[in-house]
Amino acid sequence: MSNVPVIMTKEKLINQAIGILGKSGHNISQRCNIRPRSFDIAAGNDDVLLLIKVLSNVDGLKENTALEMLQLAEYLSGTPLVIGEKSRDHPLESGVVYYRYGIPAINIDTLYDYFVEEVPPIVYAAPGGLYVNVDGHVLHEVRLKSNLSIGALASELGVSRRSISKYEEDDMDMSVDMVIRLEEMFNQAIALAIDFLNVDNKGLKNKPHPVETEPGISIKSILSSLDVDVVPISQAPFNAVSFEHTNSSKDISLPIILTGFSDYSGAMVKRAKLMSSISEVTKAQSMFIVNEHCKSKCVDNTVLLKKSDIQEMEDFDDLLTYLYEKVDKT
Repeated sequence: MSNVPVIMTKEKLINQAIGILGKSGHNISQRCNIRPRSFDIAAGNDDVLLLIKVLSNVDGLKENTALEMLQLAEYLSGTPLVIGEKSRDHPLESGVVYYRYGIPAINIDTLYDYFVEEVPPIVYAAPGGLYVNVDGHVLHEVRLKSNLSIGALASELGVSRRSISKYEEDDMDMSVDMVIRLEEMFNQAIALAIDFLNVDNKGLKNKPHPVETEPGISIKSILSSLDVDVVPISQAPFNAVSFEHTNSSKDISLPIILTGFSDYSGAMVKRAKLMSSISEVTKAQSMFIVNEHCKSKCVDNTVLLKKSDIQEMEDFDDLLTYLYEKVDKT
């Protein structure tokens, strides 16, 4: 029999991910079936919101897609996550976190271990190999208890004294082999779990925003009189995320509105249904601004408005009140 691993199709990966997340108590949106799409499903519970992209090969993630995932995650207070099967020609290893453009990527087994078995990964991949975050304080304590000097431990491991000092004082990351040797030597765990759901977005503000598409420009124009900030989105069922303008940094507690704009059509209704499903998981509002004729007031929980409806409003509060009233009547 061949030892070559069988690569799952994207369809099977998505279905397995949905099954795992459902088993672990997450609410899961309908699948995004539009192209291009920055994420395939949204999944959330009381503790975490995930925007998930499923790729057979994680190297297929494009930088502009990653940037939009990061931006959406920031505004929706969630975490972007890629679930994949391989990188280049090599399978992703279980219990290892990979990163693409700052977004964590894991295989389906790691997803199961984390959310069902509650076993977090401790290894991450970086140029040069696999590494582990270590607890330098624990290493320091067990070394002292074993009556080993820094020099003696360095000699035993074949590294410099400076390296041991950095491991203990700066929590410098180690290779997997080094961690295994130390844990066997002291019979003490020193590895730290990887909090891959806490994605660092510090550099996001310095990244270029996506080029504004025509729907996003139209939404900005229509909502301008209500003092609303509009962030264009190009790879989702909605064309923008909208929220009340503030002079301070963005307040994530402000209501977020997933916003679309188009003529009334069958395709628009399909998008509005998907927006409703996503808004329920992300705990956002959703609305579709319809150009001219509009046959209904809501599609599920997505409120349909005409431009003339908005022209009668004075501010963001009027808009929210309108949305809440229409949803309550459905």
